Amino acid sequence: MPITDCELATDVRIPCPELVNLYGCRVGNQTSIGPFVEIQRGCTVGDRCKISSHSFLCEGVELEEHVFVGHGVMFTNDLLPASTNPDGSLKGANDWNLLRTRVSRGAAIGSNATILCGITIGESALIGAGAVVTQDVPAYAIVVGVPARVTGDIRSRTAVPPEVSRMTANEVAS
Repeated sequence: MPITDCELATDVRIPCPELVNLYGCRVGNQTSIGPFVEIQRGCTVGDRCKISSHSFLCEGVELEEHVFVGHGVMFTNDLLPASTNPDGSLKGANDWNLLRTRVSRGAAIGSNATILCGITIGESALIGAGAVVTQDVPAYAIVVGVPARVTGDIRSRTAVPPEVSRMTANEVAS
């Protein structure tokens, strides 16, 4: 898997360069990229980001600085994906509309989240694992679920007490 035609800033960490696919992208200082990550042309990744293994950043994605991307996060860039045009011909580079996605400074995206295109994830927002994000996420919001819904504000989040961390989901809900 290649790293081609990329602007990699100082101290970018790619522990397994033979296991990533990066092309035509820009990656900022001190960013860490895990194995089996693909970052397509036209993507911008800011300083001090962490992109965990098996994640996919397609053309049109911008990560500002200090963004965390968990394992297996998928971004999209086309709201109407199809292999062919109405006349049956195979779609080419000019047969679809690229919709850009921005992930603002300090946001964190949990493992296996899917981020639909054309949205902005606000500063320091937290996307729960497995969420499907279909609309803009406000700054500092915590969103979870399918589709993702706001459930809290990161600024009021506190550490989970040890007695709660040992409880089952049913005990927490009651």
